[in-house]
Amino acid sequence: KMTYTREQIAAAVKAKGYVYFAGAKDYDVNIIGIRNSDTGKTVTNLFDDKLTISYRVDGQWHYHEWDATTEPGKKGVMQFHNAKGVARLVPNQYRGVYAVSMHQGKYQAVCQRLGDVTVWRDGDRDMTFAQGKTDTGMFGINIHKAGTVSSFVENWSEGCQVFKKVKDFNEFMVIANKAKDIHGNHFTYTLIESNDI
Repeated sequence: KMTYTREQIAAAVKAKGYVYFAGAKDYDVNIIGIRNSDTGKTVTNLFDDKLTISYRVDGQWHYHEWDATTEPGKKGVMQFHNAKGVARLVPNQYRGVYAVSMHQGKYQAVCQRLGDVTVWRDGDRDMTFAQGKTDTGMFGINIHKAGTVSSFVENWSEGCQVFKKVKDFNEFMVIANKAKDIHGNHFTYTLIESNDI
């Protein structure tokens, strides 16, 4: 079931001073992640966040919302591959940073290709997310899929924004590819917290 309305999300994004694309052209997409504020800094290992997309076609708004994670899972937190620690994306608007590309050379996803993002780094493996040290750069913080229907995040995310269900991800990619054909291969990703709404 839907947790939010498009209007709530648009208002929250604008209230933070970010751009919400008003959809003068078809498929001018707003890709917005919503991190569950209720869990605080606990590593839940669950797909308890949302990924959303909103856009207009022929003047009509369309809104989709899917179960996802915006933060790493247990395996990612315990066995991270970056010496500085596991990445957790800092909520912000990352303008024009993303493009449709190959995720780890395996399949098409919406990938960090065109600019930097900022993450928190956590290397102490205590199952609580640290928010002290930030790191800005090209880290491959992509928007991709987990398994067919995944129950636990584990290492599907080491900072990536990850769909719980392949079916939902495929639906998202159809929209992303339509947007790419119209507007070119550059996307903005915005991450907010549920208590921003």
